[in-house]
Amino acid sequence: MRALIFWDIYGRIGREAFLKNLSLLREKYSPDFIFVNADNISSGRWPIKKHIWEFENTWIDVIFTGDHIFDNEEDIKANLNSSYSLLIRPANFYESAQYKMPWVWYKIIEKKEKKILVIHLLGQVFMKYEVYNPFLKLEEILTEFSQEKFDAVFVDFHRETSAEIYGMGFMFDGRLSLLYWTHTHIQTNDEQILPLWTWMITDVWMTGPRFSVIGADYKSVEKRFQTGIIKWRIEQSLDKNYILNALIADIDEKTWKCIFIDKISIKDKL
Repeated sequence: MRALIFWDIYGRIGREAFLKNLSLLREKYSPDFIFVNADNISSGRWPIKKHIWEFENTWIDVIFTGDHIFDNEEDIKANLNSSYSLLIRPANFYESAQYKMPWVWYKIIEKKEKKILVIHLLGQVFMKYEVYNPFLKLEEILTEFSQEKFDAVFVDFHRETSAEIYGMGFMFDGRLSLLYWTHTHIQTNDEQILPLWTWMITDVWMTGPRFSVIGADYKSVEKRFQTGIIKWRIEQSLDKNYILNALIADIDEKTWKCIFIDKISIKDKL
C-alpha cells in the first residue's frame, strides 16, 4: 500500500505548483492514498472554502489543517461539519457541554480493498490555542478504535517543538504506521524507522515559493525582523520559482509496517 504525502501547501504559488505536478506524480508513483496539509493554502493563511473545494476536486483523500483551522471558521463551517468533506481538524481541541467543536477530526478511508485510519493532532507548546494533551488524546483514539482492523494508521502532528515529536514517536512506536509532523515548513533529515517499526520524520517541508521566508515575501516581514513589532501583516510571496516537497511511503498492510520511504523535491518555475 502506498501513500503520497504533500505538506504545508503555501499560498497561490503552492496551490499552482501542487496542481501542476499532482497528475504527473500520481502517474509516476501510483499511490493508493494522497494526503495534503492545507493550513496555509489561502494567501499563506487560513484555508477558505473556494480553495478547499478546488482541492477536493482532485484525487486527494484527506486534507489536514493545523493551528489556522478556525481563523476563517464561518467560511468553512460547512466543510468542518460535513462527513463528506475531505477536510479534518486537529482532534485535541477542548469541548464542553455548551460548546461543541465541529466533529470531523479523523478519517476512516476504505478503497482498493484497503482500510486506513488517519488522525490529526495539534501540539501544545508555543501554539496560539490551548489544546488537550495530544499524547493522551492519541491514546484515547487508538483505544477507541482498538477493535477495528486497519491496514495502516497515519498521524499528522502539527506542532512547534521537536521534543513533542520524539516523545510521541517513542510513546506510540509499534502502534502507528507513519508519524509525521508539519508546521515549520523546513524539511528535516531525521527520517527513521523506530525500534518497533513506526516510521517518523520531524518535518516534510512545504510546497510554495522557493525564494521566500517559509512562504512569505521577505519585504513583508522585514519590519518584524528589524523592530520586533509583529502587528504588520505578512504577505505571501508570489515569486514564481517554487519548490514542491512530498513523501512516498510504502506500508505492508499485513503488518502495518512502513517498509519504504522516499523524499520528493522538485524545484521549478510556474
